[in-house]
Amino acid sequence: LLDDEAKPYTLIDSAAGVDGLPQDLKDAAARSAEAHGHKGKWAVDNTRSSMEPFLSFSTDRALREKVWRTYYNRGNNNDATDNKKIISEILALRMERAKLLGYPTHAHWRVEPEMAGTPERAMALMEEVWKPAVAQVRIDVAEMQKIIDAEGGAGFKLAPWDYRYYAEKLRKAQYDLDFNEVKPYLQLEKMREAMFWSATKLFGLKFKLEPNIATYHADVTVWEVMDVKDKHVGLWYFDPYARAGKSSGAWMNSYRNQQKLDRVTTPIVSNNSNFIPAAKGQVVLISWDDAVTMFHEFGHGLHGLLSRVTYPTLSGTNVARDFVEFPSQINERWLMTPEVLDRFALHYETGKPIPHTLVEKIIRAKTFNEGFTTVEYLSGALIDMKFHLEPSPPTNPVEYERATLTALGMPDEIVMRHRTTQFAHAFGSDGYSAGYYAYLWADSLTADAWEAFLESPGGAWDHATAARLVKEILSSGNSVDQKIAFRKFRGRDVDTAALMRHRGFAPALKKSPQVK
Repeated sequence: LLDDEAKPYTLIDSAAGVDGLPQDLKDAAARSAEAHGHKGKWAVDNTRSSMEPFLSFSTDRALREKVWRTYYNRGNNNDATDNKKIISEILALRMERAKLLGYPTHAHWRVEPEMAGTPERAMALMEEVWKPAVAQVRIDVAEMQKIIDAEGGAGFKLAPWDYRYYAEKLRKAQYDLDFNEVKPYLQLEKMREAMFWSATKLFGLKFKLEPNIATYHADVTVWEVMDVKDKHVGLWYFDPYARAGKSSGAWMNSYRNQQKLDRVTTPIVSNNSNFIPAAKGQVVLISWDDAVTMFHEFGHGLHGLLSRVTYPTLSGTNVARDFVEFPSQINERWLMTPEVLDRFALHYETGKPIPHTLVEKIIRAKTFNEGFTTVEYLSGALIDMKFHLEPSPPTNPVEYERATLTALGMPDEIVMRHRTTQFAHAFGSDGYSAGYYAYLWADSLTADAWEAFLESPGGAWDHATAARLVKEILSSGNSVDQKIAFRKFRGRDVDTAALMRHRGFAPALKKSPQVK
C-alpha cells in the first residue's frame, strides 16, 4: 500500500489541467511536481490528502478519472504489490485460528469482547442505517444529474470520479456554501491552538511547548501536558506533515501508556497527520474536514492523556474497539461551537474571525452529503464483517467485494472509502478486522452523549457534564465494562434515535431501538 502511494502520481503538463483548484492546491501540486523532477508542471500525489481536493475542484473530468482510478486501484494492479492473494491468505488463517479457539468465525471471536457482543447485533445497527443512507444518496445523485444535464455539452451519467465535484456544486446551489470560502479561516496552527483551548476549558489541561526534547523528525513538536494544579500529566507529540515513507491519513499513537501498577508512569501520545507543507513564509490552510479530523484524533490523544487506571493493558485507548472512537468523535463537536470558531477560525490575511453568516451556512448544511459519507464508510464496514463471517474465505476478494456490494444495493456512483486491497484497517493488523463497524457504534454513543451536554445548564461547555465525561469515560480505560461506563455517564443505555437525528435521516423522527 505504501509502495502504491509513493510511486504512481498524476503528472499534469498544462495549467488548464489545474483549472478550478484553489491557489494553495495549485501551489502544492507545483511543488510536488518539482520534487518529482518536473519543475514547471503539476503533480497529484497518490494519497488521500491530494486526491480528495483534486476530485472536489478540478474541472477536467478526464484528469479526475485518472486520479480516481490511480488512487482506488492501490493494491489491485496485478503486479508485485498486488494485495489480493495475501488478503485471501489472511482471511483463511483468521478463520483457522477462530476455529482452533472454538468460535464459528473470526467475526464471532473478534466481536465477543466488544460492546456489540455478537456480529449479528453489529450487523443490525449497520442495516438500520444503511437503507436511509442509500435512499439519501439516490436523492442527491438525481439532483447532481440535473446539474450535469443543465450544463449542456456532452451529457454523461454521474460517475464516482464526478461525485465530489458535483456535490460541491450542489452544496453551493442548495446552501450557498462554498468550502473554498471557509478554508482561509482554517490555519493549521490556529486549529492546534483551538484544540488546546477547548481541552483547557473543558478539562483544565495546560500545554507547554518543550523545544529541548529530541524527536524523530524535525517536523515534530513536543508539548508537556499539565493539570489545573500544574501537575505533570504527560507528553503530547504533534507530527503534522506528509513526507516520503510516512503512512497516509491521520491517527493517534500511544508511545507509553499511563499506569500505576509498580510505579506511577505518565502517558506519551502523539497525533499524526499528512498536511502538505506551505511554502516558506506562508501558513498552512486546511479544509473543514481536515479540521474535524484534527479534533477527532486529538480526542484519542486526550483519552490516552486523561487515563487514571492501575494496569497499563487497561489504560487509555485500550478499550472495546466499538467504544474507542467515542471519545474522539465527541471531541469533534467542540470545533463547531461559536466559542472556538470566534477565537480561532481567523482569516490568514486579515485576522478577522469567520463571519457568522458563513458559520450559519455550515450549520444549515451539516447533514448535506451525509448519504455519501455514510454509504462510503458503511459499505466498507459491511464488507469487513461479511468477509469475516464467511465459512469459506473467498479466493478473489475483489470479486467478492463487487458481488456483495451489488447484493446490498450499493449505488454505482460511490465506492468504499477503503476498497478491499487498500483496507489497512481490516488487513494491516487485527485491530479493526470485523470491527470497522465500530465507528458507527461509537457514533451512536457520541450523538447521545452530545445531547447530554446540550441538555445541561452550561450547554456544550457544562463543567459538571465534562467532569462526568472524564470520570466515567476518559479516565477509566478498560477498568470498567464500557456498557456500565456509558450508563453511569448518561444515566441510561444509549438510544440510536440521537444518531439518526445527527445524520439527518428521515427515520430519526420515530423511536429507534436501544443499543445496550
